[in-house]
Amino acid sequence: MLASMTRALVTGPTAGIGNAFAHALAARGDDLVLVARDARRLESIAEELRTEHGVEVDVVAADLTDPAGLAATEDALASTSKPVDLLVNNAGASLAGWFGTTDIADEDRQLDLLVRAPMHLMDVAIKSMTGRGHGQVVNVASVAAFTPRGAYSAHKAWLVNLSQWADWQYASAGVRVMALCPGFVRTEFHQRGDMDVSGVPRWMWLSSDRLVRDALHDLDKGRSLSIPSKRYKVLATLARHAPTALVARAAKRGR
Repeated sequence: MLASMTRALVTGPTAGIGNAFAHALAARGDDLVLVARDARRLESIAEELRTEHGVEVDVVAADLTDPAGLAATEDALASTSKPVDLLVNNAGASLAGWFGTTDIADEDRQLDLLVRAPMHLMDVAIKSMTGRGHGQVVNVASVAAFTPRGAYSAHKAWLVNLSQWADWQYASAGVRVMALCPGFVRTEFHQRGDMDVSGVPRWMWLSSDRLVRDALHDLDKGRSLSIPSKRYKVLATLARHAPTALVARAAKRGR
């Protein structure tokens, strides 16, 4: 399936996992549509990829929590003149405080970014891709989906559940959907959320480039769930099968 891919849309490509996806996909020859809020940074990355890999890169400067920005992204995804074969729903953020202590308006924006936007883009992608008989969707979730850790983990659990169902539902139509569930990755994510991660041990940190390489391998294998590294596979298995109270206590140590 990967060999036939020609065009991918990646949200949140200006840093971290999204940036690693953009570079990996361009390196294999995929044309790209990059979606992010920072127009200047977005165009800089697009020009870098055009120069390094000779691929076509379109940009959509959009805030996915804004209806107009989400609509512009949906239009790019639904294009019939430049059809998208792979959607990478990666854009994300987190809040430093726990639900119940944060501003509910901030929680609304998080809900829009982590649930509503991926849902809308998945909807457009599935409808377009089933019409052509092929396509792939990667939804970047988190191992937090397997633990009770507030609104963020609830959003990610929702995304994992929908992704796995969609893969089962639409595989026969040629569309595969995979949830990617990383742990701690060295990106700007925690810094932007003003989160203290000084207590996170070194062995828990992952490289975004390695993570993306493994994720694309899992996607090629037709897997509906990708958990990078043996250590996180073990942790995710324990989180899914250990007593809830034990998992909840362990989850209090971080976000």
